[in-house]
Amino acid sequence: MSEKPFLIVSDTHLGAVPESTERAFRHFLETEARSASGLLINGDLFDFWFEYRSVVPRKHYRVVAALANLVEAGVPVWFMGGNHDAWGGDFLEKDVGVTVLREPTILDLAGRKALVAHGDGVGAGDLGYRALKRFIRHPLTVGAFRLLHPDWGSWIAERVSTTEEKAIPSDTSNLTRAEPIRAWAREKLLEDPSLQLVVAGHSHVPELEEVAPGRFYVNSGDWVRHRTYVVLDPDGSPPHLRSWSTD
Repeated sequence: MSEKPFLIVSDTHLGAVPESTERAFRHFLETEARSASGLLINGDLFDFWFEYRSVVPRKHYRVVAALANLVEAGVPVWFMGGNHDAWGGDFLEKDVGVTVLREPTILDLAGRKALVAHGDGVGAGDLGYRALKRFIRHPLTVGAFRLLHPDWGSWIAERVSTTEEKAIPSDTSNLTRAEPIRAWAREKLLEDPSLQLVVAGHSHVPELEEVAPGRFYVNSGDWVRHRTYVVLDPDGSPPHLRSWSTD
């Protein structure tokens, strides 16, 4: 087993955050992640990402290049599709070299059995979003969206995004979103004693809870307000949250 730590990050929302945040995240990839045994990007790296057959979003080329360089340096990267960037495909997998995950998945993370999910639509309730999620990820919907000019597609995505609201300190929607994900994670850990971790994002609330002895729910938070990430050390010690503070 590698002696290097494994890192988890989510909800960076590149494209809707200031340039300073993108610069800080690229620095994170080029320094902290380059010294890791692996990196899991648990959804919403981009505020919008859609792969056409021959076009990729122009504004993200520097981060995509940093990810490709990370993979070439020997650091494996997993990319879980979130509710903003679920439409990854051949470009991310074949050209960039990341492993794209599209549904909640069991992974071995630093020697720990982990259930990984972005967190959108898990747990009880939120039936309206679940129906919407099935619709926007349906092959017919994806095919119809691909017929739009990329500029129109990006324009539509920018109009429906609410990411900027999540950066307002008085916004409480994140706390409302956090509880169902937390309850779902506890339930999964109690249902399956072999699970050592349940890993989520989506709520934008960094959390670490020991649900049972040595078994944890961990939420990597976001880079909209917190710039947090999860560190899994190879010695089996409890996971911990860190905040990236260098631009």
